[in-house]
Order: sequence, then structure tokens, then C-alpha cells
Amino acid sequence: MAEPSLPVEPMSGAAESGSDAASRKRPKPGERRVQILQTLAAMLEQPGAERITTAALAARLAVSEAALYRHFASKAQMFEGLIEFIEHSVFTLINQITERESAGRVQAHKIVAVVLQFAEKNPGMTRVMVGDALVFEHERLLLRMNQFFDRIEAQLRQSLRQAADADGSITPSVDAQAQASVLTSFLLGRLHRYTRSGFKRSPTEFLEASLRLLSG
Repeated sequence: MAEPSLPVEPMSGAAESGSDAASRKRPKPGERRVQILQTLAAMLEQPGAERITTAALAARLAVSEAALYRHFASKAQMFEGLIEFIEHSVFTLINQITERESAGRVQAHKIVAVVLQFAEKNPGMTRVMVGDALVFEHERLLLRMNQFFDRIEAQLRQSLRQAADADGSITPSVDAQAQASVLTSFLLGRLHRYTRSGFKRSPTEFLEASLRLLSG
């Protein structure tokens, strides 16, 4: 599966002609939005980073705060841009898993794995996922991330219900609900540990063995 990443703005080369350089001097509106989100995500990757202000973000980009607000109505909207990237990336991968893998339990394990792998490759996004970066922001952002994990748990329940049926369980719905809850708690715990360790404790360490124990 391809590694999700924010699209990177093309860099101007030294060999550009004068007309090309002039045309690249000012980023297009869409490119500037991506550049702002890339920079915000990079700032969130700093272990122990404090609340990021628009002033600090503008300074990193070498633009005015007013320039930021030409592309985003508020800082909350910037975080929504990151959340949209997380949602799109993760659920695209989850959909690929459910389409390609028929075994429910294998689906569930792969879903947990891709979320943790996404976090490991995007540490700044992980701070958004666990809510650390959203503590002082608009409450709708935390609500949206809560809904993100609710959707993951719902998909895990669906996959595990399929597994319970295949195993001949007499209480497949109950079994699936309990197992999905445990896997979601494990997932969240790994993400929190990753951020609180300053991104030093890999969220995927001993992952296969851990999932086997949880499925025991």
C-alpha cells in the first residue's frame, strides 16, 4: 500500500528561465494551502511542542498572519485540513483492506496495523489524532477526532462479527463488540505512548505478537 503524505510543492530549480522563475515566484492558492498544512504538521513533530500560534506558523513560512488568513478562515480550519488528510488517508487504506481480505480477523488486525503505521510515518498527525494538539483549539476538532475512532471501532466490529460467525460463536455480536473495544483501546494506547515518548517508542513494536495475544 502506498504511504500517504501531503503533496509536496514543486521546488524551483536554479536552471529555470526568467519567465519560469517569475511564474513560480508566488505559489498558486492551492499550493500555498498545502504549504501551510505541511509546515503546521512539521511544527507538530517537535517533541514537547507548545501550542502553535498563527504568529509562529507565519514566521516559519516567512509570511504575515494576514497571508495565512487569505487561505484559511481560522486556525481551526487549518487543523480541519490536517484532520481531513488523516481521515482520507486512513479510510482509503481501510477500504482497500476490506475489499482485498476476506477473513474478518485478518481484516481487523490489518486495520489496527495500518493506523499505527500511518501514525509512525506522520508523527505530527499523531498529535492531532490523540488530541494533544487540539486541547486549546475549538471543541469541534476533538469531537471530529472522536468520531474518527468511533468509525474505526465500528469497522472493527463489522470485521470481527464476520470472524465470530465463521468460528461458530453463539454470541457473535457480543464477541465482536468486546473484541473491537479492546483493539480500539490498544490502538489508542499505542498512539498516546508514541506521542508521550517524544516519538521514540514505536507504535508498531511487537505488533504481530501483541495482536495474537489480544486475539487469544
